[in-house]
Amino acid sequence: MRRDGVRTPWWKTLSGALLRVLAVWLVSSLTLLVLAALLPDFRLQSASGDSLTRTAFAAALGAGAFGLLSALVWPVLVRALLLVPALVLGLLVFFLNGSLLLLALDLIPGARGQAAPETAMIVAAAMSAASSATATFLAVRNDEAYRRRLVRLAGRRGRAARSRAGTPGMVFLQLDGLGHDVLRAATHGDRPLMATVAGWTGGSHRLTPWRTDWSSQTGASQLGILHGSNEDLPAFRWYEKETDALIVSNRPTGAAELQRRAVERTGDGGLLAQDGASRGNLFSGGAGQVALVMSVAARRDKHNRSRAGYFAYFSDPANATRTAVSFLAEVVREIVQSLRSRFRHETPRVKRGGLYPFLRAFATVVERDVVVAAVIGDMLAGRTAVYADFVAYDEVAHHSGPGHRDTHQVLRSLDRCIALIAKVGRHTPRPYRIVLLSDHGQSPGATFLERYGLSLGDLVRAGCGLPVPRRAGRTPSGAEAREAARAALHRPEGTEEPGGPHPIVLASGNLGLVSFPDTPGRITREELDRRHPALLGTLANHPGIGFLLVRSEEHGAVVLGPAGAEHRLDSGRIIGTDPLAPFGEGAADAVRRTDRFPHTADLMVNSAYDPVTGAVHAFEEQIGSHGGLGGAQNRPFLLWPMELTPPTADGELLTGAEQVHRVLRRWLREAAAAQQPLSAETDEIRRR
Repeated sequence: MRRDGVRTPWWKTLSGALLRVLAVWLVSSLTLLVLAALLPDFRLQSASGDSLTRTAFAAALGAGAFGLLSALVWPVLVRALLLVPALVLGLLVFFLNGSLLLLALDLIPGARGQAAPETAMIVAAAMSAASSATATFLAVRNDEAYRRRLVRLAGRRGRAARSRAGTPGMVFLQLDGLGHDVLRAATHGDRPLMATVAGWTGGSHRLTPWRTDWSSQTGASQLGILHGSNEDLPAFRWYEKETDALIVSNRPTGAAELQRRAVERTGDGGLLAQDGASRGNLFSGGAGQVALVMSVAARRDKHNRSRAGYFAYFSDPANATRTAVSFLAEVVREIVQSLRSRFRHETPRVKRGGLYPFLRAFATVVERDVVVAAVIGDMLAGRTAVYADFVAYDEVAHHSGPGHRDTHQVLRSLDRCIALIAKVGRHTPRPYRIVLLSDHGQSPGATFLERYGLSLGDLVRAGCGLPVPRRAGRTPSGAEAREAARAALHRPEGTEEPGGPHPIVLASGNLGLVSFPDTPGRITREELDRRHPALLGTLANHPGIGFLLVRSEEHGAVVLGPAGAEHRLDSGRIIGTDPLAPFGEGAADAVRRTDRFPHTADLMVNSAYDPVTGAVHAFEEQIGSHGGLGGAQNRPFLLWPMELTPPTADGELLTGAEQVHRVLRRWLREAAAAQQPLSAETDEIRRR
């Protein structure tokens, strides 16, 4: 071994490793002794009692046996249970760990070690946490030990990186739903919520906003970023008349079909096709290494490696225990925060009961931990490009609001993840450039139903002269974590039957889609006026509607607003007040592009937007929403290292996910062309 250019004698390395093992063993033994004194159903003595020396000896034997079983048996158990749903595996952690402890206690001579099953689970969790904390503390105080511990996490994959050492790799970390302005607020002040990112924005990195397409949601943005094309993706979900089917972008079959179409259009595998890894995303980007990727989650063959990330993470019992404890703590945190919001009569507010606390915990704990571990493994393996999505903020902001204090803990947690990944970069076999970005922001506001007492579907039915239910139905949220958790549980996809003669009304945040299934192709304005003469006026003049897009036989694409206002997109003629004016520069181009899509709905309805408050009205149960035009949802960010060329020329706004894809492609080419000198530490890794 070398340190600062001087070779470390082998006996020092060996003695240091032995001392660390003994220290962990000692802490584990002391933990057993303390727990035996505190817990009535746990003892380390024979029935007749023992001396302190015998009790300490029994604790040492129990701790040693538990450590060996955890190291040898636990990985085998996790691999055997890899097909068990991820959430179930997380809940089994306590039972499995407790079982290993009971087995270890049985190995103590004289039947001195005994514990009730429920107590064994508590003791095992405490021991795993104590040993992990001790090992980590000792490792990080010794750079060489810390480096070797990280290399062991990567396993044999590190060998493939030797030939690429010195050429920078790229890590793209997507902070789902985090808008540019929210990030700026979280990185400013004396005590910023995101201290690590704050340091980057003031030094090594540069922050720039970019503008989304009309469909400001993960499906459209990430497909464009990873595969270079989000053509014909009008919303989060939409109805296709020719097949009488709904396409939902965050479901496995929907994501797989969208990825197939994008690859067919571009003729290219994707951003990550060359030695890349995709972690926690909707789409693979052509990566050979995938984990928690929705577009491959539906596969049930040997080519589905999406769940491999679970084994890599849960094979460490300390990781499994920590995640399980954090999962339960997050469930409790959500329940407390929800009750606090209700008791304080905060508005706007949506229901947060049922399974939501568990869905939130899955997004903010399980997905986060597994994705971080996968990214670290990719970096230690020296992969050329890694793209990972963290959905925690997006999930919480949907139900609490994008600027609510409930999101602060999530932002701090994400910042710690970023700091850990950056720290690991000091020990990888090649240097890495880390880019942070988001796929969209979120705009606040009461839901359309809460604000006006009826849903968009009710309003459409009223405009068509159809009966309206007395009690308005709620549109469930389409947040990414819901389908990710469903896939992790091996649950079948949710089904929505679209057929029928009546209009189909779908929601994508504050963007609504209305389709008439009995009319082939897009129905025209003139045909709608003949069939439902009150519909367009009912929608355009409603105070909760900002504008709607319809196709005219005479004028082509037409945007309708209140009081007879029109914006004829083909000719550029505006009648009355421009309905798109409140939505800012670029709104007309975004709507015009969507109008050309083959599967654009008969009517595309965008909610009203208040430029003063930034509020919109989601057509589904979200008080922080995205999916249409209006406010912060259309203003995500790109935080890039100064070594890379700027995304655009000075004064030019980066517009559309496809343009972001081209920028990331350029940065990958720049990294491939760069060659950095190797540090002494990296040179040592190459020789291993």
